[in-house]
Amino acid sequence: MTARHEEIADELRRAIDREEYTVGSLLPAETDLAAHYGVSRGTVRQAVAALTAEGLIGSRQGARRVVLASRRSQSFAELRSFAQWANAMGREATGHVVTQEYRPATKEDAVRLQLAAGTPVLHVLRVRGLDGEPVLLERTVYADWISPAVESIEPDCASVTQRLYEDTGLVFAYGEHVIDAVSAGAQDAELLGIRRTSPLLRVRRVTTTREGRPVEWSDDRYRSDAVSFSVHNSIDNNALARKTAN
Repeated sequence: MTARHEEIADELRRAIDREEYTVGSLLPAETDLAAHYGVSRGTVRQAVAALTAEGLIGSRQGARRVVLASRRSQSFAELRSFAQWANAMGREATGHVVTQEYRPATKEDAVRLQLAAGTPVLHVLRVRGLDGEPVLLERTVYADWISPAVESIEPDCASVTQRLYEDTGLVFAYGEHVIDAVSAGAQDAELLGIRRTSPLLRVRRVTTTREGRPVEWSDDRYRSDAVSFSVHNSIDNNALARKTAN
């Protein structure tokens, strides 16, 4: 049987996900939460401690808790697929392939995937969703050595990462991400169900195996109202680098 403080913690997580408590806002005081849930302040304190440990909320001594993030935030401290991230939130990942075709590797493809220019590589345009709501466009270019395995995957596969692991044993081990903002063009707007020129969060990434062999490079565009990212750094370990736009 689930303990009461665990139930309250889960209800608070869902409330944060629904933006009943938005990032930067204050949670109600412990006495108010205790009255709302009909429990003691000690039980509330246990629930709040769980959310603090997860990084969803923070506090300063003598101050009310501040919402720092929601489970819609994904940290770059870990490499997770879209489906893994969705499942961690208790959401259903969906997806379907819009276009899929082989093209000769461009100069950019060749550099990113460490291939000879002109090598046939697989280009895939995929729409990803949370509970059926489109939130992400993936424009992915797969290296020639993994392209046949990707091509054989059904168009509505929820997790290409998981399927490639099951079919080939491939593990996506390392990722380099470049983040910026772009405006939605006509195709982006149509596929995501948003207005043209709406802001999108773009993440360009190259993913490799444990041995450093490039598997794919992708231009991922997220609806800015649906997803955010977080980067945790410290004086000893800084995963975030500032670069000029290009």
